[in-house]
Amino acid sequence: MNYVYCLISEAAPDRRYVGYSEDLRQRLLDHNEGSNPATAPFTPWRIRGYVAFESKDQALAFERYLKSGSGHAFAKKRLW
Repeated sequence: MNYVYCLISEAAPDRRYVGYSEDLRQRLLDHNEGSNPATAPFTPWRIRGYVAFESKDQALAFERYLKSGSGHAFAKKRLW
């Protein structure tokens, strides 16, 4: 499966992150180990929500959307 996930920082609850992964559990471990420079300063992270897609292309398109202006508004209203 292909996952688009939303993380929220436990250390700084106003910090959120949207990403893509084929292995959601491992990706969360990577974020919490500080492997991603964008999320390392705000560890630990927890999953706020995710959407699973069969198609990688669909998942990546949804991730791009969530990172856009209208996608931020959608996520704030529906996902956070």
